[in-house]
Amino acid sequence: MSEIQSLARGLRALDILEAETDGMGVTRLARRIDIDKSTASRIMKTLAIYGYVEQSSETRRYTLGPRLVRLGQSLLNRTPLRDQARPYLRELVAQTQECAHIAVRASDQVLYLDQVEATASLRVSTGVGTLAPLHSTALGKVLLAFGDNRLPELLERFTPRTITDADTLRMHLEQARRQGYAIDDEEFSYDVRCVAVPLYGLDGELVGAIGISGPGARLTLSRIHDLALVVSRVGQALSDRLAYRHEDQPSDGGDV
Repeated sequence: MSEIQSLARGLRALDILEAETDGMGVTRLARRIDIDKSTASRIMKTLAIYGYVEQSSETRRYTLGPRLVRLGQSLLNRTPLRDQARPYLRELVAQTQECAHIAVRASDQVLYLDQVEATASLRVSTGVGTLAPLHSTALGKVLLAFGDNRLPELLERFTPRTITDADTLRMHLEQARRQGYAIDDEEFSYDVRCVAVPLYGLDGELVGAIGISGPGARLTLSRIHDLALVVSRVGQALSDRLAYRHEDQPSDGGDV
């Protein structure tokens, strides 16, 4: 087995474990990767040595290790968009009293770069560094509608409202392009609605998405369309800032 092949299989194992919060044993991992158990065992032991996975002494299952946490945090800390967006996220929370997020596309998923939590006691929160599906989140729909609109191969269902039909999803993306924003109507999590808009940098390049989320009882459909105007204004202000920063000011990682 070549080093490249081993690396590819190791990365595949990490992808599989990312979706398995309870971990997975070598036998199942070998089956998922389509390799023999002894090969899978060698790969996992190597990953464990370097801290990319951990093995439970009780269940013998593997889970993602602390090394990945450090790598992910290092990536987030080096992302200029995160630092520049923070004041605008705070402004969104101040104007809407809902949780505000910023995200970018990571393959067929949404990567949450940062968030500012709502001030209300009942609120919706998504951890920084969390990955979520494109097709069932407002942030993801924005990234599809205004960027690379190739749909993920699998449109997984998360709630009864999740859009799992490709043609229906394309219609929703076209609507998002027309109105300038996308919504998530309890499509990823029960009783949670979201609205998001695109973010642009220099030369009109799509660089991410910004939005808010909240409990369905408070973020009603009528209110969410009204709040879309607020999100759009703040998103436009951030886009203007991003374009200006890239054009006239080299980023130093400080405040905007």
